[in-house]
Amino acid sequence: MLEVSAALTQGQITPTELCQKRLSLIKKTKFLNAYITVSEEEDFKQAEESESRSKNEQSLGDLVGIPTAVKDNFSISGIETACASNMLKGYIPPSNATVVQKLLDQGALLMGKTNLDEFAMGSRSTDGVYSEQYREKRKQNPHSKNEDLDWLMTGGSLGGTAVAMSAFTCYVALGSATGGSTRNPAAHCRLVGFKPSYGLVSYHGLIPLVNLMDVPGILTRCVDDAAVVLSVLAGHDTNDYVSKLCIGIPKEYLVPELSIEGAKVIEVSIPHTSYSIVCYQVLCTSEVALNMARLDGLQYGHRCDIDVSTQSMYASTRQEVFNDVVRGRILSGNFFLLKENWENYFIKAQKVQRLIANDFANTFNSGVDVLLTPTILSEAVPYLEFIKGDNRTRTVNMAGLPAVSIPAARPNQGLPVGLQLTGHAFCDQQLLTVAKWFEKQVQFPVIQLQELMDDFSSMITHSTKLASNTLKKPKKF
Repeated sequence: MLEVSAALTQGQITPTELCQKRLSLIKKTKFLNAYITVSEEEDFKQAEESESRSKNEQSLGDLVGIPTAVKDNFSISGIETACASNMLKGYIPPSNATVVQKLLDQGALLMGKTNLDEFAMGSRSTDGVYSEQYREKRKQNPHSKNEDLDWLMTGGSLGGTAVAMSAFTCYVALGSATGGSTRNPAAHCRLVGFKPSYGLVSYHGLIPLVNLMDVPGILTRCVDDAAVVLSVLAGHDTNDYVSKLCIGIPKEYLVPELSIEGAKVIEVSIPHTSYSIVCYQVLCTSEVALNMARLDGLQYGHRCDIDVSTQSMYASTRQEVFNDVVRGRILSGNFFLLKENWENYFIKAQKVQRLIANDFANTFNSGVDVLLTPTILSEAVPYLEFIKGDNRTRTVNMAGLPAVSIPAARPNQGLPVGLQLTGHAFCDQQLLTVAKWFEKQVQFPVIQLQELMDDFSSMITHSTKLASNTLKKPKKF
């Protein structure tokens, strides 16, 4: 991103030219199904405005002319925001999410809204309504060895956004990070995925999944870019009741050099981690049940034609539009919130969440500055081999800490895996500084665009009708 910004500043390319190139690439890679909505007309208006400001020597923002993508659960004024669900099909927000507005204020070009699991509930990015054709194709050919069906999972629920970044259709992307939705796809797609401290970046305008864990996440190709975007997004927001007043990040912020060759490495224990999956499921589904209660077909959103009774209308509406994952979470959440189950499930889960947060606090208070763990336990796998299992990311969200995934290695199949660094709450700058040092030591190879496009050409030949939220294995990096 910084190189592109420098090229724009030096006049080597104009915002309009860059916009045209990215839109052309989006069309060429449409089969990847990364985007739900492409705001072509609005992009050119923004690009022309950037050029006009530059010619008139007006002040330019830090992200002026930079193509950006946003996950389809952030509100953007005048553009449909459906969360990959038929429930909100046709819904056009009246205003921008705070983070989206901050991007626009800095001159970013919003290329469009990216694909996701329905309402960000899932870990494959294949559970949204815009991915139905691929699920159906797989159901019809469950044992097929056809190359068209041998596509890899990017992880969820930010998979569409990660693919948009990996395909070079944008240079910065935003998504929600509730339990790993930013870091897991980043680890699979050779990207930097950053989850800020809870409260550092406003989530006003983000359609909520779990209010007490939702954080806007940042996808970039290097740590420096993530730091620049964080400097733009961080800050107090009066529209967000958890937004913190005490945060200040210099506008000129870039990650400084840090010599940590002499860092002390010790083993630590987060003893209550083993309970995190069950605890997360209870807390997550409980809040899902509460947040989804407003989507009843009565006030707004889809409504079925059945009018026998209000109750039957509610039930039929949800049956028609919600997938199995969403319905399952709503049912589970309502069960945990029943009067007779409240203390045995929800209250106990909150207590376990506190124990997990205390584990992290005790570790950091013992002199540890940064925790080092895998982001994921394996590289990307084909759809049929995907197993929804444990990950190392949920506990960080439950504790409200900042964390970043950086590309680290290419094991057996040559696909990337990520390394996760976790820091003290609101020590995001220190965390990114250490991440920058690791990035320089690892020197993970950058995907070459021409080689990627060569792969795209062969993929288009064999699968012109296939559009998945995943990138096929590149021939090489």
